[in-house]
Amino acid sequence: MGKADIGVIGLAVMGENLILNTESKGFTVACFNRTVSKVDSFISGRAKGKNIIGCHSVEEFCDQLAMPRKAMLMVKAGKPVDDFIELLLPHLDEGDIIIDGGNSNYHDTIRRTRYVESKGLSYIGTGVSGGEEGALLGPSIMPGGTPAAWPYVKPIFQAIAAKVADGTPCCDWVGSNGAGHFVKMVHNGIEYGDMQMICEAYFLMKHLLGMSPGEMHEVFADWYEGDLNSYLIEITRDILAKVDDETGKPMVDVILDTAGQKGTGKWASQTALDLGAPAPTVAEAVFARFLSALKEDRVAASEILVGPQAEFDGDREAFIEAIRQALYASKMCSYAQGFQLMKMAAAEFGWDLKYGQIALMWREGCIIRAQFLERIKEAFDENPGLANVLLATYFKEAIDRSQTSWREVVAAAVTHGIPVPAFSSALAYYDSYRNARLPANLLQAQRDYFGAHTYERVDKPRGEFFHTNWTGTGGATAATTYNA
Repeated sequence: MGKADIGVIGLAVMGENLILNTESKGFTVACFNRTVSKVDSFISGRAKGKNIIGCHSVEEFCDQLAMPRKAMLMVKAGKPVDDFIELLLPHLDEGDIIIDGGNSNYHDTIRRTRYVESKGLSYIGTGVSGGEEGALLGPSIMPGGTPAAWPYVKPIFQAIAAKVADGTPCCDWVGSNGAGHFVKMVHNGIEYGDMQMICEAYFLMKHLLGMSPGEMHEVFADWYEGDLNSYLIEITRDILAKVDDETGKPMVDVILDTAGQKGTGKWASQTALDLGAPAPTVAEAVFARFLSALKEDRVAASEILVGPQAEFDGDREAFIEAIRQALYASKMCSYAQGFQLMKMAAAEFGWDLKYGQIALMWREGCIIRAQFLERIKEAFDENPGLANVLLATYFKEAIDRSQTSWREVVAAAVTHGIPVPAFSSALAYYDSYRNARLPANLLQAQRDYFGAHTYERVDKPRGEFFHTNWTGTGGATAATTYNA
């Protein structure tokens, strides 16, 4: 069989599927798992008869790899990645490449890149999105790390990645050190927002319009054929049609309303706070999951706290269309926040991110894949220095068409006591971003009053700071300034 073109450590479902995908594209793959029995099961099962080499030790695994060795970790993020790096290093030579394909925190990837490079090796931290199906049939792949390593993995990664209609792979080099995992984190943050907004559309149809899952299935099927065409709309359509075998009820109605998470949405929100990037819709989506987890508290509170009854007496079909427009407009703002976050991170970490290419990488294979991403790619192709997606002609005109309905939906939700944190935060972001003046002048006066934090003046150049003795009893001494 010869030496393996690449090796994968970790035989959970993502690892196995990625190996099968890679082998199907003509590459030989070595595999190893700490629980060695999994290797034997895989080789005698799904991998039987294929160009896949099962290994029973890290040393054997490394011996089976062609030079420069390419060892890809598909293990749980955190300490397991560091542990395997240490296990691999004694068996690797200068120029060999360690790849982390898990959902690692980009700070860890920055640290690991520096460490592995100090040993004379190359390191790649790559986002892989698309779930089990994507890993097998073609994921979106977002690699970053040691630039010199890219030519060696490019033929493999681009062969196994999803492709857009013209055959372009949804995989390209993102940037140095932690850039690939950062972009994957932003992808997941946007994914949180997308999912929450779809859930809010569902909740409005269920509780305000009194629609059944079957009726909503028809709506989402219709939406999938239009501007909202996306993977998440597609699976929502299918979920709403599913009937529980045990009870005969719609499947969605027998699932407990408590959501889990793996942390990447939280990381995106934390990073936005660290960088001073406004990303409220992702944060609200994370908080919505936290609130959902307080199930027992909410059940108890529902017996005590009161609100309005949801009673709709308008044109139902017109309101369904208004929800569609609210969902589309909110989605635009959520993606705008994600790309703004990446721009601010690029400035902070010195990454040369290509935003049109990133939109293309997300066009197929990944969880947020959507027709809509073509518009973002076009916007950045036309203006690579675009400050905000919302300023591109297509998005400006689309929100102009949608915002009356968007406001109507948010207002109706508030009036009828139906929570729509993602819709409403996206609208607040839009209204804040389009306003030349916000009430932060009063806020800054308050800060200067109680803490002498100073302020800038509208009639003076930016960067000059002033302090007022508001009470007549304070002094002229000012505190240091801090700008978000």
